[in-house]
Amino acid sequence: MIPNTLNGIEKLLAVMAALRDTKTGCPWDAAQDFATITKYTLEEVYEVVEAIERQDMDSLKEELGDLLFQIVFYAQIGSDKKLFSFNEIAQLTADKMIERHPHVFLDKQLDDHDALMKMWEGDKQKKRDAKTAAQGKVPSALDDVGNALPALTRAVKLQSRAARVGFEWTDINDMLAKLDEEVAELKEVIAEQQANKEPLDLELVDRLTSELGDVMFVAANIGRKLRIDPEFALRTTNRKFEKRFQHIEAELAKQNRKPQDADLEELTKLWNAAKLTS
Repeated sequence: MIPNTLNGIEKLLAVMAALRDTKTGCPWDAAQDFATITKYTLEEVYEVVEAIERQDMDSLKEELGDLLFQIVFYAQIGSDKKLFSFNEIAQLTADKMIERHPHVFLDKQLDDHDALMKMWEGDKQKKRDAKTAAQGKVPSALDDVGNALPALTRAVKLQSRAARVGFEWTDINDMLAKLDEEVAELKEVIAEQQANKEPLDLELVDRLTSELGDVMFVAANIGRKLRIDPEFALRTTNRKFEKRFQHIEAELAKQNRKPQDADLEELTKLWNAAKLTS
């Protein structure tokens, strides 16, 4: 039994330990390892983001709890493998935050937010360089940009790192011209594909993939320059598309019809009508 006298985090840690007990715990929880639960962690992160974007505070409290449970799960696996404990994770994080906020904990004066960010990034880059050098590699401004990040988010991080060492356009119009250039190159490959008599040309597919990726990479860079998160922008557009398309479905449903029962011209008219309401 879990004592009711425990505080919230103590109770959660006790619950997790009980679930992972190989004799009396849950077989599924006991069988998991670091790799098998990562997909659930990602799901929980996105559910937290969704609750915030909906401004649903009741859901946010619940989703944050689910995310915290994931951290506790990793900590318990680490403890079972004698690698680290939840307390060690918390201690390491607290020490890191104290080190990164000398203006709060060490009375160090900083002029403004930009000075703070410069100090943070400088400190993190020094540690990245030391880590890379210890591995016998040449330090890079792009070291430790996580491969598991969503592609748009990773693109922005790569671009931000490159920009810190001077590799970026200073004029947004140059970036827009680059986007036009990449779109033109994509159009060229599309034209080749349409003219190709073969049903599937793998080389053309690879080139289309590359050119489309270039378009998206430049679009992400434009978002970074405008200080707009492209991941957030695309989520916003996704929700807008969802709302408008559901409007089309609702209008057709009034006639006992579905989108597949209408031609493109009618669907476009309904779409334009939906745009007026959202």
